[in-house]
Amino acid sequence: MGLTAALHELSAADLIAGYRRRDFSPVEVAQSVLGHIERWEQHLQALYLLRPELALQQARASEARWLRGAPLGPLDGVPITIKENIATEGDPTPLGTAATALSPAPADAPPAARVREAGGVMVAKTTMPDYGMLSSGLSSFHKLARNPWDLRCTPGGSSAGAGAAAAAGYGPLHIGTDIGGSLRLPASWCGIFTLKPSLGRIPISPPYMGRAAGPMTRTVADSAWLMQVLALPDARDSMSLPFQDIAWSQFDQGVEKLKGLRIGLLLEAGCGLAVEPEVRAAVEQAARLFERAGAVVAPMRPFMTQPMLDGMDHFWRMRSYADLKALPGHGKAKVLPYIQRWADSAAGMGGEAVFKAFSQFHATRVATVDACRAFDYVISPTSPVPAFAAELPSPTNDPMRPLEHIGFTVPFNMSEQPAASINCGYTRDGLPIGLQIAGQRFDDLGVLQVSRAFELIRDGQRPWPQPPSEALHHVD
Repeated sequence: MGLTAALHELSAADLIAGYRRRDFSPVEVAQSVLGHIERWEQHLQALYLLRPELALQQARASEARWLRGAPLGPLDGVPITIKENIATEGDPTPLGTAATALSPAPADAPPAARVREAGGVMVAKTTMPDYGMLSSGLSSFHKLARNPWDLRCTPGGSSAGAGAAAAAGYGPLHIGTDIGGSLRLPASWCGIFTLKPSLGRIPISPPYMGRAAGPMTRTVADSAWLMQVLALPDARDSMSLPFQDIAWSQFDQGVEKLKGLRIGLLLEAGCGLAVEPEVRAAVEQAARLFERAGAVVAPMRPFMTQPMLDGMDHFWRMRSYADLKALPGHGKAKVLPYIQRWADSAAGMGGEAVFKAFSQFHATRVATVDACRAFDYVISPTSPVPAFAAELPSPTNDPMRPLEHIGFTVPFNMSEQPAASINCGYTRDGLPIGLQIAGQRFDDLGVLQVSRAFELIRDGQRPWPQPPSEALHHVD
C-alpha cells in the first residue's frame, strides 16, 4: 500500500517509517482509524470496549515519544485491536457470554503486555461468541458480528470481531486466538491473512492444549511485523517454547522460496462436511500456481477420521458441561441455548467414554504428523464451505454436529504445527475463499515465507469492502 492511501489503510511498517520522517503523527493515524470505525462499526459490531478518548490518549503519548526520538518499540503509535478473551488490565473479560461476571482483569495477558511494552495503540477489544465455542459471531453478550464482504454473512469465529475488523480496515494489526480454527476460519471467510503459530511460539495465559494466539492482518507483511513483538518470552505460559530470536523481517524470500519445495495437496478432510465445488476449484488453482512457480505438488490422502473429530467434540462437550454446571445461580440460563444443548448432551457420559474421547486428541496428533512427514508444506482449503448466514451458530446449525467444518484446521492445533490462512479466490457471490498453508512444527517463519510467495503469485484480489451507504443498506 503506497503512502497515498488513507492513514488507516497503511501497513505497520509504513506507519513507523512515516512517524520517523514526521510525515504524520500517531494522533492523526488514530483519528483516521477511529473515523473509519465510526463509518463501519454500526454495520459490523466487531468491537468491545471501543473508547476513542483512551485510544487518543495513547496516541498522544506515542507522539510525544516520537518527537523526543525515543519510541518504545516496533509498534509505537500503531493502532491494534485485541480479542476480548486476551486479558487487558482493568478491563472485564466476559468471554463472549452474558454468564461471566464482569470483573476487571488484574493484569495484561502476555500478548497484550507485549503490545503495551512496544507502544501499540489499543483501539479496542474485538468480539467473540460464548466461550469461543462457535465459528461465528453469535454471542449472548456482544451484538451479532457481521462480515464486511456481505453483511448477511458471518465473519466466522471465534475471532469474529478481529476477522471483520481486519477486513474492514480498522488499522493494520489485530490479535486473535485459535484452538480448533478460530484464527483461520474467520481469516478464510473475511479474506485476510493469519498465522496460527506453533504451540507455544506466542506465550499466552491461560495456556491450554492446542490454544494459540496469532496475528490477523490484511497482508503477510503485517503479520510478520506483529510476530516480532508477540513471540517475545513470558514465563507465565508453562507451555511456551524456548525463546528463539527468529528473523521475522526475512519473511519475504520472493517466489524463489517455492522452487523445489515438496507440497502436499489435501482436498478432502476425511471427516465432516464435504468441500464445496467453488472452494475446491480455488484450492486446485492455487496448487497449479505453486507448480508453475517450481514446487512439486503431490496429492495427499485424508488422514483425519470422523471418530477423531467426534472424540474431540465430545471431550469439549464434557468440559463445557462441567463449566456451565459450575456457574453460580442462573448463570447457565444466560448462555446461548445452542451451547447449552451441546454441553448438556455430555451429561450421561461415563469415565470410559470421556477417556476414549480424550484419546482422539493424541490420535489426531499422531496421524497429522505422520501424514505431513513426506512434505515441506501442506496446502488445503481452510474451510470446506464459505461464510454462512450471520445468525447461525455453525454451518450445520445443529448442536449435535457443531464442528463438521473444522476438519482441515483442528489437526494442526493438536500436532502443534504452524498453519496460515490466505485468500485464494472468491465464490460467484463474491465471498472470499481461504487457502490453508501448514508447515512442520517450529517452522513458523517458513510458513510466512511460503504465504508471502503465494501472495505474489495468486490471482488478482478484489478491492477491500467499504462501509455501505446509510441510504442504500440497512441491517435490521
